[in-house]
Amino acid sequence: MPDRSPWKPDRPLFIGIAGGSGSGKTTIAESVLERLDGRVSLLQHDAYYRHQPELTHEERTRVNYDHPSSLETELLVEHLEQLRSGVAIQKPVYDFSRHLRSDETIRIEPARVVVVEGILVLSEPELRSELDLKIFVDTDADLRLARRLERDITERGRTVDSVIEQYFTTVRPMHLEFVAPSRRYADLIIPEGYNPAAVATVVELIRSRLG
Repeated sequence: MPDRSPWKPDRPLFIGIAGGSGSGKTTIAESVLERLDGRVSLLQHDAYYRHQPELTHEERTRVNYDHPSSLETELLVEHLEQLRSGVAIQKPVYDFSRHLRSDETIRIEPARVVVVEGILVLSEPELRSELDLKIFVDTDADLRLARRLERDITERGRTVDSVIEQYFTTVRPMHLEFVAPSRRYADLIIPEGYNPAAVATVVELIRSRLG
């Protein structure tokens, strides 16, 4: 499916923010939301990890969550098309400690701007074709690993050893195979994670398109 271009002012503006794990994507996405005063809806790609209750917990821990097949991207694309049509969606809530979706969902209303954030947002052709503005956050590997360690230990109950093992087993190989090559599809590359000047540029670009 070809990329949607050019963007037209009579429909929502869909923005994709990609980059390696720990690159600063979420901080940038949240900064955009904050500066646009609630006119933006945010969808995290990792909320769409596949629900696999048929697997044991041990089996779920061995799933390669950095490979595109671990994500139900087709559901995210369906949800984007609903939002574009003015229909609210029920976004999944993923429990990273159990590697399962929660019974809870979050209602997301249609908005003038929808931001989709995740490491593989630009690597999936079907998802990429939904995006009007594609951004890649390019951050050094050592900084990304340090941020991932802090996040997974404090927020997801992981141990240092498990985070480091996962990094070298799946995170780094999948970054080199899928994430890093996807930067070629970006309309804008933000270096070294959170960059106030780049965020301001993105916000002004959005405001100009919204009129």
